[in-house]
This record gives sequence, structure tokens and C-alpha cells, in this order.
Amino acid sequence: MGSRFGYMLYEAGNDVILIDKWKEHIDSIRQNGLIIQDGNERKVVNIPIFYPDEVTDKVDLVLVFTKSMGLQDMLEDIKLILGESTSVISLLNGIGHEDILKEYLSVKNIFMGVTIYTSSLKGSGHVAFEGSGTVEIQNFMPGDREEEKSLQIVDMLVQAGFKAYYSEDVKYSIWRKACVNGAMNAICALLDCNLEEFESTNLAEKIIRQIVKEFVKVAKEKGTILDEDEIVEYILQSAKKVESHYPSMHQDLIQNHRLTEVDFLNGAVARMSKELGFETPYNTLITQLVHAKEQIIMDQ
Repeated sequence: MGSRFGYMLYEAGNDVILIDKWKEHIDSIRQNGLIIQDGNERKVVNIPIFYPDEVTDKVDLVLVFTKSMGLQDMLEDIKLILGESTSVISLLNGIGHEDILKEYLSVKNIFMGVTIYTSSLKGSGHVAFEGSGTVEIQNFMPGDREEEKSLQIVDMLVQAGFKAYYSEDVKYSIWRKACVNGAMNAICALLDCNLEEFESTNLAEKIIRQIVKEFVKVAKEKGTILDEDEIVEYILQSAKKVESHYPSMHQDLIQNHRLTEVDFLNGAVARMSKELGFETPYNTLITQLVHAKEQIIMDQ
């Protein structure tokens, strides 16, 4: 996703660099350029890429695309480039990232958002774009100046070809996106299937509804009202747009044998519900199953 956003912003004429820590990825891009597969079209772009310790100059804007559990380490690695006026946009899956961002930035410089664009990694230095999507952004701190900055960011994304817009209630959208990922990502990883294969089963809607019901209950206690029926229908319709897509948790756990961000999705709901004094058995079990699968794979 960092490559997709970085590539499109770079092609639109913005001064863009990529920052990563994966040696093979960095070496490949430096030697061969970033390879983009967009449908049947293949492109190569020579976009600059650096290790975190190679960049020290302050920057205007950072888009973070780590896994949720890597956000704190990434911010620690790049703290030298975060100035008093540096804005950071978080488009990560999951819940609670603003608490980590506030350790490194003034609240006025935090911009939260969600995107349903997708991208997959074909190998070091090689990414594929899958389908289209939207991006919505809102300033985390209320205020006219912060809203104006949000609108400038949205305009920049639109100029780069994204379907971007200003959100009036990004917390709602973050919870709704978390419902999508919470209902689909872990299940596809556990069942080793893509969105279409899961959705085609006669149990898909029932499983999705049970997961969403628990998300809705926790979100309400946290001050965000979600409509269960609307969310379930939204998930089913979203899946149809990119049916052949393997969600990121499948890519991490099954394809690449990496740890997942389940603790910021189903695990976050399970944790919050306990703090609120009730249980969310579906999300608790899913979290436990994913962690068990992680242990099995990591021990192989």
C-alpha cells in the first residue's frame, strides 16, 4: 500500500520518498526500480527509497503503512524527520492508532482516515494494484485550521488520481472499516481462502453478522453508533468488488508466515469488551485461533 500511494503521488509530480527496512525490497527498487502491475499494464518507476537512518531532514507529510503492531517502532525509527509542522496520515487497519501517534506528534498534526484501495506484494520491489477504492481523511483535532489542512491533503490525493474526500465523521468510518477487516481478514486467513471463496459459502453471512454484532456493541459503548444491517450489507458488497483478493492477514499469515495485526481488530474488540464488563465470544475465539495459527507457523 505504501508503494501504491507513493507511486501515484510521485507520478503526479510530488516530491516523494519511500522509507522501509526490508533489505531485499530496498535493493531491488534501487537496482531495478519499483515494478507496478496495474491490471494488464506493467510499469517501472525509479522512486527513491531509503532506510530510516538514512533520512534526517524534516518532511511535510508522512503516510504510515506499517502493520498496526509495527507503528510504534516505525515512528521511533523516523522521529528525526517529524518536525513541529509535519503532518501524519494514518490509513492503517484497526482501532487505537491515534494513541500511539500522540506519543510522537502534536494532536493538531494527526490526520486519521480509511481507504478501501487494495494492493498485493508479488515480491521484493514488485507490487500489484487490485481494483479501485476510496480514501477519506479528517483531522483528529477539531478546528478550522486543521480542517483546512485536511482539505489540502484531500486535494493532493485527488490530483494524484485517488477518489479522496473529506470525512465529517472519520471515527465512524474507522469502525466500519474495522468491521470489514474483522469479519473478513481473520476468517480468510483461518480458512485459507480469498474473499470470493468465503462469501460463496452458505455460512458466510451468519459468521459475518455474529462478528459485526460484537463490533457494534463495543463501538456503541465507545461513542460510535453503527447499524448492524447496514454494516453487514456493506461488507458483502465490498467483497464483491475485489472477490479474488486475499486479505492482508492471509498474505501475512498464510503466504508469508508473518505475525498478524489481529490484536488491533478482533483482539481490540475482545480486549475493549472485557474492560467494559462484557464478553465478545466470537471475536475472542477468532483472536485465539489466529494466535494459535501464528504459533504453529512460526514453530515450523
